[in-house]
Amino acid sequence: MVFMNSMVPFDRYARGLSNWPFGGSLESFFDSPFSSTSSEAFPVNVEDAGEKYVVTAELPGLSREDIDVELNEGRLSITAERKESDEEKGKNYLHKESSEWRATRGVYLKDAATQGLSAKLDNGVLTISVPKQDEKANVTKISID
Repeated sequence: MVFMNSMVPFDRYARGLSNWPFGGSLESFFDSPFSSTSSEAFPVNVEDAGEKYVVTAELPGLSREDIDVELNEGRLSITAERKESDEEKGKNYLHKESSEWRATRGVYLKDAATQGLSAKLDNGVLTISVPKQDEKANVTKISID
């Protein structure tokens, strides 16, 4: 015999799991913390500075060799990858929260120039300067006969 008072509606059960464990949802517990679909992979800011865009990304603990920046048809992509060194692999950790990960963030800058780009990594902050160009008309008006 099933007692109705022992049943929990599914939406209340899901709401209870939304705070598991310690404030995160059950789904996010199994996700990679640095997946490419997560906006929390690493913070990115885009500033319109008049004649250029200034894009900053916070990438503490990474070197230039761990970061790839690419502009492809107006889409600026930043890929960061942390790999475990052979020295770290040989250690006998009792608890280890750092791991290998890879994350990509991208922004679309429709009037980005392909010349004069620059990037600098300083104290874990990547700063990319993207000059603007005159926007090309991608739309052609066709008259109807």
